[in-house]
Amino acid sequence: MGEALLWGAIAGAANLLGAVAVLLISLPKRLIGYIMALGTGALIAAVSYDLLEEAMKLSGLKDLAFGFLGGAILFTVLDMLVNRKGAQHRKRSGEGSASPDASGSGMAIFIGTIMDAIPETAMIGLSLINGGVNPALITAIFISNFPEGLSSTSGLLKGGFSKRKVIMMWMLVLAASALSALAGYVFLDDASDSTKALLRSFAAGGIIAMIASTMAPEAYEKGGPLVGFITAAGIFLTLLL
Repeated sequence: MGEALLWGAIAGAANLLGAVAVLLISLPKRLIGYIMALGTGALIAAVSYDLLEEAMKLSGLKDLAFGFLGGAILFTVLDMLVNRKGAQHRKRSGEGSASPDASGSGMAIFIGTIMDAIPETAMIGLSLINGGVNPALITAIFISNFPEGLSSTSGLLKGGFSKRKVIMMWMLVLAASALSALAGYVFLDDASDSTKALLRSFAAGGIIAMIASTMAPEAYEKGGPLVGFITAAGIFLTLLL
């Protein structure tokens, strides 16, 4: 259990590190886009070769399809709900305003970020059940979370949130990430192969939906056409790991 908490916290700490980086230095938007593209590729590879491949070994196509599509649908519905409150800007470093609704928008960004983190870090707990942490998986999640911390923090600061409040929010995201990894390990340790396959594919569907709706568009917006190659490089590097 301690290992699940540790690795979940390490993956979640990338958001906090991104926030600290924004407070200390100013990074070019294009560089943020490149990092996000690398994380996009890394996550796609981790989902494909860690979650979905293992799910296929554990069970059949029916469980995989039900879980994968179910995870994508649930994330999409929740994403639509929080986006109505302003969470569509959670990866936009240029967004944010000091409008009367800034507080509500900031809270939506916070909820949306936790929503992004839960399926990612739950994967860590799932991977530990099979005997050890997957370095490619940890690397993929870390790389994808760092630019989110950069972008979201910039938006929150422009929305009128204090530096102290922003750091506290990211600390809570870190705690949620650790607990999510722990839950993935504890509650699924004695589960049947069918249940494990279902939940692996469920997490995979949520992550792919998150990548398509938030990470990939933001990466291209900031980095331009070069992000296509960087995304492919992220997939290849994850395979090497």
